[in-house]
Amino acid sequence: MSESAFSERIVQNLIDTDFYKLTMMQAVLHNYPNVDVEWEFRCRNGEDLRPYLGEIRHQIECLCNLSLGAEQLGFLERISFMKPDFLRFLGLFRFNTSYVEASIEDDELRIRLHGPWLHVILFEVPLLAIVSEVRNRHSHPHTLLSQARDQLYAKFDWLKANASTEELSEFKVADFGTRRRFSYAVQETVVDALKQEFPGQFVGTSNVHLAQQKNVKPLGTMAHEWIMAHQQLGPRLIDSQIAALDCWVREYRGLLGIALTDCITTDAFLNDFDLYFAKLFDGLRHDSGDPVMWAEKCIAHYQKLGIDPMSKTLVFSDGLTLPKALGIFRALRGRINVSFGIGTNLTADIPGVKPMNMVLKMTACAGQPVAKVSDEPGKAQCKDPNFVAYLRHVFKVPDTPGE
Repeated sequence: MSESAFSERIVQNLIDTDFYKLTMMQAVLHNYPNVDVEWEFRCRNGEDLRPYLGEIRHQIECLCNLSLGAEQLGFLERISFMKPDFLRFLGLFRFNTSYVEASIEDDELRIRLHGPWLHVILFEVPLLAIVSEVRNRHSHPHTLLSQARDQLYAKFDWLKANASTEELSEFKVADFGTRRRFSYAVQETVVDALKQEFPGQFVGTSNVHLAQQKNVKPLGTMAHEWIMAHQQLGPRLIDSQIAALDCWVREYRGLLGIALTDCITTDAFLNDFDLYFAKLFDGLRHDSGDPVMWAEKCIAHYQKLGIDPMSKTLVFSDGLTLPKALGIFRALRGRINVSFGIGTNLTADIPGVKPMNMVLKMTACAGQPVAKVSDEPGKAQCKDPNFVAYLRHVFKVPDTPGE
């Protein structure tokens, strides 16, 4: 009997989320427990999600039933940098729907979050997973797990046929697919298959629940929201990235040392990423723009600071496929360590199904706008064009067409 691609639950428990939400949440608890933030959902491809509003609201209500169980708490307690006070707080934590508004405006699905950063931070990943799976349950109800599995193994066959044994021994890949997964069952299948087929190459998953269930490493450090929030938390805007990195270093004392570079473009980031930070952080993460050009900038920056690039790691996580990742790996092999976090192409690639293109991004912190400019031309994210213009001016980032 063929197995459905959908299981009973969409979000399994409180830690069915990306690891970096927990690492940032701990840092928020210790540093900014009373700061208010705002978030907004956006579907980038104009898909009509209005028919699913009722079911999405129901699933948001279901989040309120989730809590941290003894088994999950035990797993987190074994992670050295998870502090006892944070784990006590997480044990008491419950989702509060008074911070969430889901509605239809201008014929579009709108989801907004507004409340204390500490209490809304965990909403992002399960909300996106809910929207994706609700849509897929309605539009592709008869999808079978075997379809996802066959697609996945075709990719594995391609990799084994196109990469040499020596290349495969060095190729490192992780599952980063929680937020846009076709369904939880599909993501679970992906993690099982990666662990079985590539035990030496599979370095872990961003999903904490699956890391616990499958006995693999949970992966993640910080997201754009951490650096964006500091645009309104630091003493001056020009010092915001430095303040974000500084706070992270104080919180984790050298652990969780992969920094995200493209919140205000990589050039602006590297201007702030001096010898102090370059020595303290283990590496950098790519999330927009040309990956090899970005890597060349990072390598040159390390060399300029007198740091051997082979002592650092670059993590790639922007819309990857296995062929794209292999191409990047070959371009950089022997020059700097690399690792690849693949999301949508692993957990939402089903024949005949177009994966969702959606985001849920922080738009304000402490009552003031925040922005992400990134390395992708024309993709600045901010509700306030005046703030984006000011940000560009302060960090000397040129305007790009389409903004």
